[in-house]
Amino acid sequence: MSQAKAKQISKETHEKLKKVGEFLKTSPLLKDQQSQLMGALHYVQTLFGYLPQEAMEYISEKLSIPTAHIYGMATFYNYFSLQPKARYQIYLCKGTACYVAGGARIQERLREELKIGLGENTPDGMFGLNITRCLGCCGLSPVMQVNEDIYVRMVPEKIPAILEKYRRQDKKNAKVKEAGIGAFEHPGK
Repeated sequence: MSQAKAKQISKETHEKLKKVGEFLKTSPLLKDQQSQLMGALHYVQTLFGYLPQEAMEYISEKLSIPTAHIYGMATFYNYFSLQPKARYQIYLCKGTACYVAGGARIQERLREELKIGLGENTPDGMFGLNITRCLGCCGLSPVMQVNEDIYVRMVPEKIPAILEKYRRQDKKNAKVKEAGIGAFEHPGK
């Protein structure tokens, strides 16, 4: 990464990129460049929470792999994200059973409540709205997942209370973080 570019990124990003460099130096050379690239992308995803452009350019330079190739790999695998993820990821099942049981009505109510579309995050970074093809609960459709919590037999009327649960928990977590007290409580507990 050029000196001019390095000055344009935040200090936090610069420090994280140094960690990526250390990871690349100390990780064992895997059998090929593809394996090393996959390991590096996993490391960056864990470190940043997503794959920022600066990190992909940095890896490109360090591993001598075209950025376009790295971008292709990053967009092929669902695990990787090119945008920061929201604190509460909502996944709507769009499998046949959920669709037939009214999944589209759940999606529409979420779009109305959150004022975002599929693949988007709320401006405050609290909620992200996504689809998945199956959550394995076909007999309990329609199904929705928020982080690790599963909601079954969904109807649009349940949406406001579910969202409020996470909003209350987020406020509680913010107060705990502000006070510098311990780990955050999971909203489902």
